[in-house]
Amino acid sequence: MNKSLLLALSAPFVLLALPSCSVQPTAADYDRMAQEMMKNSFVARGIATMDRLNPDQANDLCAQAEVAGQQLDDKTAQAIQAAQMKTIVPPADGRFLGDWREGELIAQSGRGLTWTDVATAASGGNCFNCHQITKAEISFGTLGPSLLNYGRLRGVTDPNSPEARPIVEYTWGKLSNPRAYNACSQMPRAGHKGILTQDQMRHVMALLLDPESPVNREVAN
Repeated sequence: MNKSLLLALSAPFVLLALPSCSVQPTAADYDRMAQEMMKNSFVARGIATMDRLNPDQANDLCAQAEVAGQQLDDKTAQAIQAAQMKTIVPPADGRFLGDWREGELIAQSGRGLTWTDVATAASGGNCFNCHQITKAEISFGTLGPSLLNYGRLRGVTDPNSPEARPIVEYTWGKLSNPRAYNACSQMPRAGHKGILTQDQMRHVMALLLDPESPVNREVAN
């Protein structure tokens, strides 16, 4: 929030809260009152609960760095990545890939996780919002890199082979919790945050790595 706007909004409330008008409000007073105002404006509604007011440490540190216009120092970034890496859980049965056709539908869907949604309803991955994934999809975002030929470019001809295992595990980890690889990644933590189920993760994995998927059949320009 713009600092001058924050001061203007907070000042009347701070002055009312202080025991005497002779007491000069401090920056900490303004910050405290602004935080209280923001907290009081939130209410629990549907699946949008009050826990959204308590960001995890990675979110908090990355947000502070962004506001300051700085990058995290290496030590802090490495600590965040190490902590986030511990959250990545591989599939219990060792099966990483599902059906790429289902994966494409999940990637196209941006539904879910709004207060009007049912908590048990499956969410979409909204992958095309940030990535080009197939040539057939003409509407896509560019916040993230193109994923055309994702498996082909990484030499994955058989996702079940031992040679492909490092790329398969990395891709699973990246979908599950990208902050394990980039401390302040803006990519959603689809697995760690429960945005996608384990079966949905498998389907998106197939979209990216199955040689029969349009991702790997189409030749990128």
